[in-house]
Amino acid sequence: MRSDVIKQGLERAPHRALLYACGLGPRDLSRPFIGLASSFTDLVPGHIGMRDLERSIEHGVFAAGGEAFIFGLPAICDGLAMGHKGMHYSLASRELIADSVESVAEAHALDGLVLLTNCDKITPGMIMAATRLNIPSIVVTAGPMMAGHNRQKRLSYGETYLSAAQFKRGEMSEIDLAGDELGACPGAGSCQGLYTANTMACLTEAMGFSLPGAGTALAVSSAKRRIAQESGSRIVELVKQGVLPRSIITPAAIRNAIRVDQALGGSSNTVLHLAAIGHEAGFEVPMEWFDTIGRETPHIADLLPWGRNHMEDLDLAGGVPAVMSVLREQIEDSPTVAGPSSVELAARGEVYDHDVIRSRQRAYHSEGGIAILRGNLAPESAVVKQSAVSDKIRKFTGKARVFEAEEPATKAILDGQITSGDVVVIRYEGPRGGPGMREMLYPTSFIFGMKLHESVALITDGRFSGATTGLSVGHVSPEAMEGGPLALVQEGDQIRFDVDARSVELLVSDEELARRRQSWRPPEPKIKTGYLARYARQVGSAATGAVVS
Repeated sequence: MRSDVIKQGLERAPHRALLYACGLGPRDLSRPFIGLASSFTDLVPGHIGMRDLERSIEHGVFAAGGEAFIFGLPAICDGLAMGHKGMHYSLASRELIADSVESVAEAHALDGLVLLTNCDKITPGMIMAATRLNIPSIVVTAGPMMAGHNRQKRLSYGETYLSAAQFKRGEMSEIDLAGDELGACPGAGSCQGLYTANTMACLTEAMGFSLPGAGTALAVSSAKRRIAQESGSRIVELVKQGVLPRSIITPAAIRNAIRVDQALGGSSNTVLHLAAIGHEAGFEVPMEWFDTIGRETPHIADLLPWGRNHMEDLDLAGGVPAVMSVLREQIEDSPTVAGPSSVELAARGEVYDHDVIRSRQRAYHSEGGIAILRGNLAPESAVVKQSAVSDKIRKFTGKARVFEAEEPATKAILDGQITSGDVVVIRYEGPRGGPGMREMLYPTSFIFGMKLHESVALITDGRFSGATTGLSVGHVSPEAMEGGPLALVQEGDQIRFDVDARSVELLVSDEELARRRQSWRPPEPKIKTGYLARYARQVGSAATGAVVS
C-alpha cells in the first residue's frame, strides 16, 4: 500500500508513534489509510450538514476494513461573497483547494481519498486534485437544499435577487421582501436550482466519479447518508482494485458530462471547470466540444433558476441516471467508480416524471443550454447560457455602455441609466484583471428585475452564476487585462450578437481598432499584495479553464 512508506520498517518507529498518538493501534496499521477531505464550515449552507455525512463516510470506510482520517478544506459561499471584494477570491479558491488536497495526501502518503464537497469551486477543486494525484478517489457531494416557501409561494435562493429589484421598483412590500428572505433557504444544502454547485454535482455523477444518485439526493435525506456510507465502503474497494482517477476522468467522461450539462441547461461556469479538470487529467477540453455537443443535445429539463422545477423535482423524476437514459444513444462508454460503465448506468436509468425530464421529441429546446460565441470581440471564445436567452434578443445590435468594473455597472442599472438598446460592457473582471473573474449575478439579475432582459445585452470578461438570464455573454477571451478587444470598446460603439450563428462582433473597423490599440495601456492591478496578486500573475485564459501554472 502507498501508506506503507509511513508505517513499515524500523526507521518508521517515530511515524508509528505519531499514528498511535492519533488513537490507532498496531493492528490498524495494516488497513488502507483513507483521507476524508471535508469542506465542512458553519459559513456555507451547502456545507453545514457535512458533520453527519462525515460520520456516514467513516462508518463505510471502517466497515470495509479501512481507516478514515478527516482533514479540512476552505469553502467560500459565492452568495455571501457576491457583490463585494469577497468575490475576487471565489474562483481563485479552486486552486487553493486543489493544492491543499494534494499537499495533505502526499505529505501523509494516503492510499485513497473520499472528497466531501458541495459548492461552486470546491467540487472542481477537489476533482482537479484527485486527477493530479491519481490515487483512488471518490466524490460525495453533500446535496441540494429543499425548496423554500413564503405564504404558500415556493421559493429558491435566486428569487431573492428578483425580490430586491421588485422592492426597488415599488412592486413588493417590505414585509413580503422580509418573508422571502426568511423563507427562501430553509436549511442545509446547496441552492435549489442548477446554479454551479448543483450543476457540478450532477456532472460529477455523469463523469462516473460519484455513485448513482449522489448528484441530486437532498442534503437532508436519508438517501444522502446511505450514499455517503456506501461511498466510504467503495473507496476501500477502489484502493484494493487499484482503480485510479485517470481511468475514470477520460475524454469520454468529460464529453458525457458536457452532454448532461447541455441537456439540463446548467451553469456556464462548467466550461471553466471541465477544462481545468481535463488539464489536470492530461488532456485538452476544447471549446468546440461544448458547441458541437450542444448543437446535437436537446434541452430536456426546465429547472431553476429560470425554469419551473427545483432540484428536488429532478431527484424525484429519476435524477442524473434518468437524464442519461434519455441521452443513452449518445452516451460514450467510460468506467465509473460505481463499477458499471456509464453506458450500463444510462441503460438502468428511468424517468418517473416526463415533464420534469422530457423526451428528445418533447424537449424544451432543440439545442443544449450553453453556446460558445466567437468574433472580433472574442477571438478565442465567449460563453452564453442560450437556454435563458429570449427569442426576442437572440439577434441583437446595441450601443456600448462601458464600465471598468461590476459595481458602477450595477449602480447604473438600478439608477435607471441603462435603457432599451444598450449593451452593458463590464471589463477588467477576467481571471487576471479581476483578479479572480468575479460572477456578475447582481447586474444580470437587476437587468431581469428591471424588465430589460429582452432589450438590453451584457458582455464581460468576468463570468456568471448559474442564475444568468437574458443575453449575458461572459468569459470573453482574451480578457481586457491582456489587451483583448474588449479593452478597446468605447462608449457608443455598436456591438452585434447572433446566438444562433455563434457570433459576437464589435462594429468598428480594423483600422480604428489598430489605432486604439496603439494608445491602450493596461490599468494598474486592483489588488497588489497577497494571494490574489500571486494568482493574477500566474492564472491563464478562461478559454483554457483559468488554470494556474
